[in-house]
Amino acid sequence: MTGRGQAEGGGPPVTGRDEVLARIRTALGDRPPGPDATIPRGYRAATGIDQRQLLDLLADRLHDYGCAVRRAAPDQLMAAVAAALADRGARRVVVPAGLGLTGLPDDIELVDGDGLSPAALDAADGVITGAAVAIAETGTIVLDGSAGQGRRALSLVPDYHLCLLRAGQVVGLVGEALARLDPARPLTWISGPSATSDIELDRVNGVHGPRTLEVILTEPA
Repeated sequence: MTGRGQAEGGGPPVTGRDEVLARIRTALGDRPPGPDATIPRGYRAATGIDQRQLLDLLADRLHDYGCAVRRAAPDQLMAAVAAALADRGARRVVVPAGLGLTGLPDDIELVDGDGLSPAALDAADGVITGAAVAIAETGTIVLDGSAGQGRRALSLVPDYHLCLLRAGQVVGLVGEALARLDPARPLTWISGPSATSDIELDRVNGVHGPRTLEVILTEPA
């Protein structure tokens, strides 16, 4: 008689792992081999809403995360940036190469973010960047380090992050965003200001990134 943990014929003991794997093999006995098996994936490929509705949805999600959101016509972007910086009281602001900001008030000092130390970034009043794509349904902004976005430290160290988004950069779903992104690039996914909660569920902002995230959405032309 064979008891639990002992193989028939006096072989090596049967471990719990052996039993689990044996049951899995039995359960999968009538299934096709793995390499040839196909699993149906009925994922949504689009939200089915138009561009303005996508912008509205993104703005709602960002508000839920505690972000300030401004909407601006294409020819009013610089005025919106100036207003955001004035409301923040930001005068010395870090910008990445390729952002191309012109026409801001003379009292705004734009500092090239290349090569700045973490201490220098922390001493600035904030940072302005663009983005690669934004996901309306999740309220997520993705930076990939390309022109106008800079290295990851720019969006992580300063306490205030002003992000500029064009209407054409907003998609509905995560899958649509992934189709636009290069996985080989350094991707930073941002869903609201940096925050965490301790064991008492007390929320603390600014732990792993900026305490304040503000977004300017440029409306369709």
